[in-house]
Amino acid sequence: MKTSLECIPCFVRQSLDAVKMITDNAAEHERLMRDCLKWISELNIELSPPAVAQLLHRKLREVTGVNDPYKAAKEDHNNLASELVDSLKSRLRASNEPLFMALSYAIMGNVIDLGAKNGISREDIYVEMQNVDKQQLFGDLNAFKNAVVEAKKILYLADNAGEIFFDRLLIEQLPASRVTLAVRGAPVINDATREDAELAGIGEIAEIIDNGSDAPGTILENCGLEFRRRFEDADMIISKGQGNYETLSDVEKNIFFILKIKCPIISAHAGLP
Repeated sequence: MKTSLECIPCFVRQSLDAVKMITDNAAEHERLMRDCLKWISELNIELSPPAVAQLLHRKLREVTGVNDPYKAAKEDHNNLASELVDSLKSRLRASNEPLFMALSYAIMGNVIDLGAKNGISREDIYVEMQNVDKQQLFGDLNAFKNAVVEAKKILYLADNAGEIFFDRLLIEQLPASRVTLAVRGAPVINDATREDAELAGIGEIAEIIDNGSDAPGTILENCGLEFRRRFEDADMIISKGQGNYETLSDVEKNIFFILKIKCPIISAHAGLP
């Protein structure tokens, strides 16, 4: 999926968010934003949006020396999610369709996406939790269920910190011995890394690997050899979030995209509201 001109305001907003997390100095905000605007103007929009964001955030890390500007935000989201998941487990135990309910919770967790929106609040997540039973799911749920039963190797592509606690609820409904969770190879925006996956306890139920990349998506040619081997060998891939959709929607594999659509460009591309 290529970058569109409508993506540019989002890159500018992402840049400003990151700059404000890097420093409180207003003069530095201006200096860094002037650099960001220059970089954005020179980027190749034939690339996917996550490929553009990868280069932009990499440049910010290089010029500031701050490796993980979103670290505090990720910690806050992990802490909040860890408080909330226990209240959902009792609902899962009482459900006649725990797989589909866990799927809804995993999709709900995708609201925690600082690449698409700044300032996700506790209230935002509570509202999503209250409305999760009203959430309309699109796609073939029975095909998803059948694929889970039949798959010998399931590769689960994580998206964001915080969200990954809700991913665990879904992974617990899958055949754990056949599941591998893949996270980013380095910090970028608020995407989940191995540290976040371990904090969510996923290492207790499934294997965790990283994809060897610092892109906020899955750009296969940027990923490590081991990840690419796992991707090729998997007969079912569960892909979380917009960034993974933007980079994998044209890939010919048995991929189930699980996300909240937060962008009109992706809505139009997917043909969904």
